[in-house]
Amino acid sequence: MTASIYDRWADVLVDYCTGVREDDKVAITGGIAAEPLLRATHRAALRKGAEVLLLPNFSESQADVLHNASEAQLANVSDVERWIRETATVSISIMASTNTRALTNVDRERQTIFNRARAGLREIAMRRAAEGKQRWSLTIFPTPAYAQDADMSTDEFAQFLASAMYLDQPDPVASWRALSARQQTLIDWLSQRSELHITGPDTDLRMNVGGRLWINSDGERNFPSGEVFTGPHEDSAEGHVRFSFPVVTDGREIADIRLRFESGKVVDATASKNEQYLIDTLDTDPGSRRLGEIAFGTNFGITRFTKNILLDEKIGGTMHMALGAGYPETGNSNTSAIHWDMICDLRAGGQATLDGEVVLKDGAYTV
Repeated sequence: MTASIYDRWADVLVDYCTGVREDDKVAITGGIAAEPLLRATHRAALRKGAEVLLLPNFSESQADVLHNASEAQLANVSDVERWIRETATVSISIMASTNTRALTNVDRERQTIFNRARAGLREIAMRRAAEGKQRWSLTIFPTPAYAQDADMSTDEFAQFLASAMYLDQPDPVASWRALSARQQTLIDWLSQRSELHITGPDTDLRMNVGGRLWINSDGERNFPSGEVFTGPHEDSAEGHVRFSFPVVTDGREIADIRLRFESGKVVDATASKNEQYLIDTLDTDPGSRRLGEIAFGTNFGITRFTKNILLDEKIGGTMHMALGAGYPETGNSNTSAIHWDMICDLRAGGQATLDGEVVLKDGAYTV
């Protein structure tokens, strides 16, 4: 990637994604491998006249904490963390890991202590975003580690990202606004219907989304994006689902996940790899066995599985659902220390209907 791409990327993050203004308090965080983009974003925010705090971090610093801190230190939430969630009006985060497996051998209980201590901050951040008190954006930098996970060279992955973000287009913002308009057509259709039924290989799952607000995720928060999502009624999920792709989280890969729901709650869960980690995560708290989100992926520029959920959940023609915390603006009230996205690929022999009408079949939208 060239310097001009970083500047273009930063301008989209600051202007389109978060709309930074002179009166904003802006937090910019990210791994030091993303220095060119971090600096470009810092410059772009400063030019807006905002109060800006730049917080670079080391790729494996969280692993250092989880391996070496006492339980009291794990449960401690710093004033800086609180400021980002509770005070900053804009938060821009840049993922730039140089080792995506750094947390593989962290003790699960220590990870749970760390996550539970920050559950309250997650709720605060979600509520502030829903109330319009904080605008946030999350993006991903093309490090060799992400490229390896995606089975690409670093240059190939960088080109893949540029395309997925429309940074290779003459006017990236115009392209995102065009996607937003297409997604709004889908939302208008979805909003008039209630019972969602998803079928596919080893999948037959129903849930109620009636009266819930569908959100147009058009690149302002996740960058890249390309999804429409809502929060299902908390006690409505019934049936079973098999997730097509592994979940990769906290340095672990959980493969062939199968869940069975009754009255909105996961009552049975299996996986062919790291099953115990799956079950332990489901037992994090009472909300971790219920769905906080259901979504349709609409970015047909993301065509392959990369083992990075920010990208994979947007794959055009797929659906994903998240266990744990829901987004308050959708109407979902589920709370949890986790928000765990899992992808159901409907591109080969699957479909989704609402009130009996097909909306997605074999990866193609009918609306």
